[in-house]
This record gives sequence, structure tokens and C-alpha cells, in this order.
Amino acid sequence: MRKVVVSQILSLDGRITGPGGDVMVMPFDDGFSDNNAELLRGAGTVLLGRTTFEGFRDYWPDVRDDPDQPELEREISRLNWAVDKVVVSDTLTAEDTEPWSATTRVVPRVQAHEVVRSLREEEGGDVVVFGSHVLWNDLLSHGLVDELHLLFGPGVVGTDGIPAFEDAAPARFRLLDVHRWEGSDLVRLRYAVHPA
Repeated sequence: MRKVVVSQILSLDGRITGPGGDVMVMPFDDGFSDNNAELLRGAGTVLLGRTTFEGFRDYWPDVRDDPDQPELEREISRLNWAVDKVVVSDTLTAEDTEPWSATTRVVPRVQAHEVVRSLREEEGGDVVVFGSHVLWNDLLSHGLVDELHLLFGPGVVGTDGIPAFEDAAPARFRLLDVHRWEGSDLVRLRYAVHPA
């Protein structure tokens, strides 16, 4: 059985974006890429919502061959190309997944829970969710998240930012570990999820 692992960067005040959905105000540093590469190396499937997928699709494909990018970023791009991706969306089509159409499947929201349950029962690497807070809040509310990896960084966004937990049912968490990367101000709290 595979785990569903959610990875989310947050400001110290628990926001995942700034005003207007601006993710670039988040406290990114090299630890963010270290975390993402680590998760992608162990992933069998990446599960994304539409908005996060579109951001990945528009940014990552060309990075793998860009000599001006750090090697870790090029590795993340190669891993994103190779990994199976499932996108939960009622509006995207197969044509919208190019250039990753060979490794990407779009499923409608009404089928998301069934698909995630099926993915969990398969053999292989983890099912990793990056960003996609609407999706993972819903999965968390329905007992379909096994681990939550929260990367807190040294910044405060304010009340105009989007909070990490929106409409999620109560849940309990058990701290598995705390990690900080050398030279990074990000701290990852890794939790096992237990229904409330």
C-alpha cells in the first residue's frame, strides 16, 4: 500500500500564498528544492490540482536542458517529466497536458476519491501532492492523506493570503520528525495523519 504525502510551503502565519494568490511571496530558499527533489525521487505518482499542474507544466519542462539552471533544478525537471501524474480537474483536457501527455492523466473531481483510493492500494512509490491546497484539504477531510509535510519559512504574509487549512474536517497529527537543511531557513515538520 502506498502513502499519500502532501508537501506544502507556508509562511509563519500559516498562509500558502500572498494577496491575490501570489505564491512568489512565500519564503522560498534552497531547502524548498531539496525537499521537492527528495520527494520526487521516492514518488510513484504526483497528484495535482489544475492550478498547480498548470504552473508546473508552464515552468518545469524546459529546465532540464537549461545549462544556466542549477543541477538540482534540472534533476527536478527530469523527475517531473518521468513520473506519472494525475491531475484532478473538470476543465483540463488531455491536450492541455502537453508536453507531458504521455505521463499525465486527467480525472474529474467526482472521481478523485475513488482514484486516490485506488492509487493507495497499488505497489510502488508514494503518491505525492505538491501545493494543490484545495485538493489536499478535500482529501484530508475524507481520510485520504497519510502524511503532511509542512515547510515553514521566515515570513509573514498577512490576512490577505490564503490559509493552508480551508474547509478541512478536524484531524489529528503525530509528529514524525523535524528537518532543517543546511543553509536553509525552512523547517519541515513531517506529520502522520490520524482522523479526529
